[in-house]
Amino acid sequence: MSLITNVMDHSLDVGYAEAAARKKAQGEGGLPKTLRAKLGLAAGLVLAALVVTVGAAQARVAAPVVAKERQELIDRIDSETSDADKLESAVDTLRDDVSDRQRAALKSSGGSAGADLVGMLSGATAVHGPGVKLVVNDAKEASTGGDGTNPRETSGFSDTGRVRDRDMQRVVNGLWASGAEAVSINGQRLTSLSAIRAAGDAILVDNKPLVPPYTVLAVGDGERLSTRFQNSADGLYLHALEENYGIRATISTESDVRLPAAPSVIIRTAQPTAEKVVKSEKGTS
Repeated sequence: MSLITNVMDHSLDVGYAEAAARKKAQGEGGLPKTLRAKLGLAAGLVLAALVVTVGAAQARVAAPVVAKERQELIDRIDSETSDADKLESAVDTLRDDVSDRQRAALKSSGGSAGADLVGMLSGATAVHGPGVKLVVNDAKEASTGGDGTNPRETSGFSDTGRVRDRDMQRVVNGLWASGAEAVSINGQRLTSLSAIRAAGDAILVDNKPLVPPYTVLAVGDGERLSTRFQNSADGLYLHALEENYGIRATISTESDVRLPAAPSVIIRTAQPTAEKVVKSEKGTS
């Protein structure tokens, strides 16, 4: 019974009693720690609520201003787009008028047959007839980037699996040399003044960007034109692109292909001034 009596008389361990006494001594002369913690938490919550409230109020005040500025920007974009469309329509109308005047001038000066021939060769008139259809496309795995070790890599086209401007130049020149009478790329009629070049990653034909696949239509003797092109140096070059870089190309003969007229055929020539002519004549006399 003495053990039970001892436990009943000394229910709190001596160590616990000393710890409780220390905590009580440290807490004397100030607020209890638990109360300070509660006050700090309450102050933090109040501050957070104040920040959220102020932010919401500012957002509510600024929302109409932001919405107004956004709407003004949208209205400006719509207005400028409309103006650009009107200008483009006016340009197309003027181009059609110039083309009509050119065709009329050709007929009045060289007769109907001569005008038709000149118009066809110059690209001023739409044409149709037998020919070939050549479709050139990028490789299936074409991607951007490169390590600079491939001979086809340039600053404009770092991907060896993509068709480039110089590839299309060789294709078109090969078709002309093989007997094509008229050529177009993706609906863009080519003339003696046409340029095929690159701007960034895009191929431009007469300053108009094209997207792959590139469909080349050529009017001529279909079978002969196809055979001569594929056996030419430019046709073999295209075949090498297929074999080595995965570029895809298909050629077929067509019974009737239709090519539109070029938008405008404007020839500008430079002539020496009268003063220069006089000096030249004096120098040779």
